[in-house]
Amino acid sequence: MIDGWGKRRLEPVLAALAARLAAAGVSPNAVTVLSLLAGLGAGAAIATGHFWVGLALIVLSRLGDGLDGALARIGGNTDFGGYIDIVFDFAYYGVIPLGFVLYDPGANGVAGAFLLFAFYVNGASFLAYAALAEKRRMKTLERGEKSFFFTTGLAEAGETLIAFALACLFPGWFPLIAYVFAAITLYTAAARVVLAGKVFR
Repeated sequence: MIDGWGKRRLEPVLAALAARLAAAGVSPNAVTVLSLLAGLGAGAAIATGHFWVGLALIVLSRLGDGLDGALARIGGNTDFGGYIDIVFDFAYYGVIPLGFVLYDPGANGVAGAFLLFAFYVNGASFLAYAALAEKRRMKTLERGEKSFFFTTGLAEAGETLIAFALACLFPGWFPLIAYVFAAITLYTAAARVVLAGKVFR
């Protein structure tokens, strides 16, 4: 929901950083891999109770997630780059709740599992929609140029970042944050199913 607003404000900064990285010979795929490693590191930090380190690595991971796209726009997009971008994004979405579950399975286990379930359903609705949109040769620039059809929703990358950041700042609130954000995520998936019912008849 806030991704469009954030994109308009961050795009000039990311473009400038990407230009410098491109001049230094850094590839978009390298940034994508480094973003994944930062995300996995965040999950490990959270699992061991280092929440501030986890938050810093989450921010670093999401900065890289924006930079790889800006780099790709300079040097040209590739199908493989788009593929690993979405796969690694889903790995990041999964490892942060997992980190909280591993940190305190008793307090966070059920809430973390419910959030992961919501991510799973939402991811399926997102990718299935993209596959059918590609089959019908549909196009959208709603979130800029992407490697596949991108449907927007109430829970997107910006909202996920906020939820994860709040959980790192207030780890004792993770169950509440997880349940609330899972409900928002499931609403997003349900809205996409309704949209698919109207579009893919």
